[in-house]
Formats: sequence, C-alpha cells, structure tokens
Amino acid sequence: MFEVAIGLGVFLVLVILLVLFRVQSLLDVARGSDKKIESTSNRVNGALLLLFMIVGIVAFFWYSIAEVDRYTLPNASIHGALTDQMFWITTIITGIVFILANVALFYFAFRYQYKESNKALFYPDNHKLEIAWTVIPAIVLTLLVGYGLKVWTQITDEPPQEAEVIEILGYQFAWKVRYPGKDGVLGGYDYRLIDPINEFGVDFSDKASFDDFVPREIHVPKGKPVHLKIRARDVLHSVYLPHFRVKMDAVPGMPTRFWFVPTKSTEDMRQETGNPEFNYEVACTEICGRGHFSMRLIMVVDEPADYEAWKNSQEPWLNQNPSYLSKVPENLQDVAVVTAGINSKN
Repeated sequence: MFEVAIGLGVFLVLVILLVLFRVQSLLDVARGSDKKIESTSNRVNGALLLLFMIVGIVAFFWYSIAEVDRYTLPNASIHGALTDQMFWITTIITGIVFILANVALFYFAFRYQYKESNKALFYPDNHKLEIAWTVIPAIVLTLLVGYGLKVWTQITDEPPQEAEVIEILGYQFAWKVRYPGKDGVLGGYDYRLIDPINEFGVDFSDKASFDDFVPREIHVPKGKPVHLKIRARDVLHSVYLPHFRVKMDAVPGMPTRFWFVPTKSTEDMRQETGNPEFNYEVACTEICGRGHFSMRLIMVVDEPADYEAWKNSQEPWLNQNPSYLSKVPENLQDVAVVTAGINSKN
C-alpha cells in the first residue's frame, strides 16, 4: 500500500504541474502573446518526448528480461525447438526495427521542434528512399514468411506410420479423447449417431470401433510420435498444448490434425520446474461460450513402458456400455462381444 500511495502522489504532482503549465499558456494567449508558448512549450514537449522514449525502452528491456520465463514455457517436444527458434528470430528482427524507428521518431520530434528561425523544407518525394523502404522490408518479410512456412510444413506434414493415434473432440465445454484398441485402428464415426452417451458418434458397424476406449485423461508416450486427430462437435474450439508448441483449431465438420514428439515426461518436467504438482494440460484458445474457462484436460506424458501398461489397463468403451451392442450389425455381434470382452463382465 505504501508503494501505491507514493505512486499516486507522484502522479498527482505531475497532473498539478501539467495543469499549472496549461493555465500559464492560456494566460499568455489571453494577453495576446504566443512567443512564450512557441519558445517554451516546444522545448518542454521535445524534452519530455525524449524522456518518454528512454524510460519506455528501459522498461521494455527490463520487463522482457524479468518476465521471460513466464512467456516462454519450457519446451517439451522436438518441433518446439524449431518453433522457438522461429519466434526468437522474428522477435529480434522486428524488435531492432521497432527500436530504431521509435528512436528516430522521438529524436526528430525533439531535433526539429518549431522555432521562428526554422523554415520547413518542401520535400515532395525521393524515389531512391521509397524504393529502399519498400524493397528491404519486403525482402526481410519474405524470408521470415518463407522460413515460417518451411517450419509449418515440417510440423504439419504426414505423421510417421508408427505414431500413436488419438482422437480429441472439443465440445461445449470439455474435451474428450478416444484411443484405438489393440488393433491400432480407430473406428469410424458419424455425427448423426451422437447422443448423450455416444458423444463421439462412434459407428459400431465398423469392426475397428469394438475395442476403442475413452479414458478420463489423455496419456501419451515420451519419445514417440503422437498423432492428434481433432474434431469439434458444436462450435469452433482450438487445441492448445503450450509446452509442446501445439495449437490447432477444432472446426465443426472439418477434421484437422497435428503430430508431435514429446521429449519430457510429466515426471521429468516436475523435476525440471521444481513443482511436484506440475501437469501438462490441453486448453482451448477460442472464446467458445460462457463455459470456455472449463475446457482444460490433464495430459500425462509417460515413459514408454508405463504408457503401454496404462493402455493395456483400459477397457473398451463398448465393454463399459454393453447396451450399445444392439447398435452392432447382427452378423458382427459375436465379434464385438469377443473383441470388447463383454462376456467377461456381463
């Protein structure tokens, strides 16, 4: 509170000084003299502009360095290194241009302030300057965009054959995930089959769907490609995994995908951050409605052996919901019973 009171006091003093300065200026105008305004106010404003520039640049660097760990989370994927490299190259180039442009802007305001002895120079055009400040930014931006396109192509290319396939579905206001069973193939789906229980609209006329399972949290293996098949059930959502540098929109009626390779398990990250309660999470970065804030899903990165053990411990969705056996074509019901292990429970 003491620091706030000091800051408020300084602000009030500056406001009072500004008001006094403006009152004096108005009095000069009322007396029919504007010479003092020209000679004094321009110098004051020019000096204040320089001061603002210096304070702003110092604050810019101070805040950026002090808070760098908060806006650059630890990277936990292979392609994340490429993404971070692209981010820093772009930031450095645009940062240099931003600082130079603003230094020139504030310096010119101070250096060429209005004086009776100064006369403005009419300078209609300069073709060489215009070509330079058009061509150089165009070349730099083309290189940045080209590099970004190269990185984007690498991380959105076809996933490897051995990738773990996971379907993630966004809906108001949660995420659901579906895994293929031992056959390694996700069953088909049809939006017309969606109901309060069959939230994915799984098509049980497809044999591959019999052993699919739907866990409460998402698990992925460390060091192995993970292929996310992304869908939305109602409105636009966006899958965001900040530590893996993954972000891809979930669009109704238009499946999207993203693949990545986790490099740090949840336990690795807990040790690195010193936070025993650390968890990766899936978040939504689209304002999808009132309950948008609740679209968070814990993601666990396991060591490969632990991941396989976790997968083997999961029950097929059809086994947990045997009433849907009636949705399976009659000629495939025996196969569904055996594949889903329904006999062992019912």
